[in-house]
Amino acid sequence: MAQPIALAGLLKQLARLPGLGPRSAQRVALSLLAAPEKLAELATALQRAQAELGNCNQCGNIAARNAAGPCLCELCTDPRRDGSMLCVVETVADIWALEKGGEFKGRYHVLGGVVSALQGVSPDDLSLGQLEQRLRTAAVPVQEVILALGASLEGQTTSHLVASLVHRAAPQAVLSTLAKGMPVGASVDYLDEGTLGLALLHRQRL
Repeated sequence: MAQPIALAGLLKQLARLPGLGPRSAQRVALSLLAAPEKLAELATALQRAQAELGNCNQCGNIAARNAAGPCLCELCTDPRRDGSMLCVVETVADIWALEKGGEFKGRYHVLGGVVSALQGVSPDDLSLGQLEQRLRTAAVPVQEVILALGASLEGQTTSHLVASLVHRAAPQAVLSTLAKGMPVGASVDYLDEGTLGLALLHRQRL
């Protein structure tokens, strides 16, 4: 069925969003077009986000642009955060997930991905250089670097690269990774072999 050019363009852009395919894009588009005020509010919010938001110059998190100085997020400017602890993550979404738990009180560094030959992502595509400079010039020496990357082959490969970098730039820092194993509330017979193997490998004394 032929579609107006504007509608086809809207569907194309919506379908490019993570988690949305062609059919989901159609539902979103129809919902927006059925309520023109929602479409106008979304357009305004997108324009404002483009104009006012950027990436933190220090950690890579989302931050409000600052015409008078560097763009810094609320986590990097919060004096209550422990600058001696640095958690290295893949994406901004990982920061948000960790912050929901409320357990980590240090600072973050977003790599912007993981090394992947299949995806064409090389170490030069990540913020490894910024991380090294940050470790070398930190006002408060970093005493622990937590590698909060995925358990995939790509995540583990990237973790080894970061570990080598940390040994060079901050030899005083202790390296650690997130514990791997049984999730809270899980039953043993429902877990896959890989998760069970990690749970046994990282078992703790009672």
